[in-house]
Amino acid sequence: MKEIEVESIVGLLYKKLGSWFETGVKMIPNIVAAVAIFLIFFLIARVIRKVTQKLLRRVTHNRAVQNLLNTVVYLTFILIGCFVCLEILNLDKAVTSILAGAGVIGLALGFAFQEIASNFVSGALIAFKEPYKIGDIVEVDDYIGEVKRITFRTTRLITFQGLEVLIPNKYMFTEPMVNYTTTPKRRLDISVGVSYDDDLELVEKVTKKALESTPHRIKENEIEVYFEEFGGSSINLSARVWIEYPANKAYVKAKSFAIKSIKKAYDNNGISIPFPIRTLDFPKTQIEEIIEHTNHVN
Repeated sequence: MKEIEVESIVGLLYKKLGSWFETGVKMIPNIVAAVAIFLIFFLIARVIRKVTQKLLRRVTHNRAVQNLLNTVVYLTFILIGCFVCLEILNLDKAVTSILAGAGVIGLALGFAFQEIASNFVSGALIAFKEPYKIGDIVEVDDYIGEVKRITFRTTRLITFQGLEVLIPNKYMFTEPMVNYTTTPKRRLDISVGVSYDDDLELVEKVTKKALESTPHRIKENEIEVYFEEFGGSSINLSARVWIEYPANKAYVKAKSFAIKSIKKAYDNNGISIPFPIRTLDFPKTQIEEIIEHTNHVN
């Protein structure tokens, strides 16, 4: 019985291998044609990628966009060539299975890598819309710095303290962001308090005069001085001057100059910036103890 089973198994294998060999021999022309067609599609994809690259350089100067579209066009032609080759090899069912499997795998990967996918999509939208560019000064969340590099996943900032910050593109695209570079002018606000004994008309005049020579000041915009409140020890005011904003360093220098100019102008015109006044209330018994202790020491 065992010898008969072994012989039957060997016979089945021989027939199966024989049928495979015959099928393979018959498929040789198809295989040759499929390889030739794939090579043709491969060459066409390379040529089209070069042509697309030249056209995109005329449409946009963004290298990230150019690379993305070039890659999409190139891979599209390669995939078309693969599917045509599978059709030639009579692997229609395999094509259907591959497409179905790719859909299932794509769905699973989409759930597993939602953050990565959202960052990639945000990076693509940033590359197309360009809300900021390399070299811009931007602020997002609690970070402010210069954009050094933009990828399809993160944006690299260098803060003014010299720290490198990698921010996911999802936050750069969806969170509120301030781009200081795209706004060429900025208002400088200086808050200061003067004594109740000072002449407020003189204070306003002196303050405006002191701010006239602020670096990068836009002369078309008038210097504004507004008194805001009666403080505990001073009358508080806000001085506002518009300046050009070529970089953050210019803003810091302008603010420092404005503070020094106001202080110097106030000193020259007898205007005082009072110290905060604090009133301390002590119980009567505690005051008597302090006086008694002072007399005892003396």
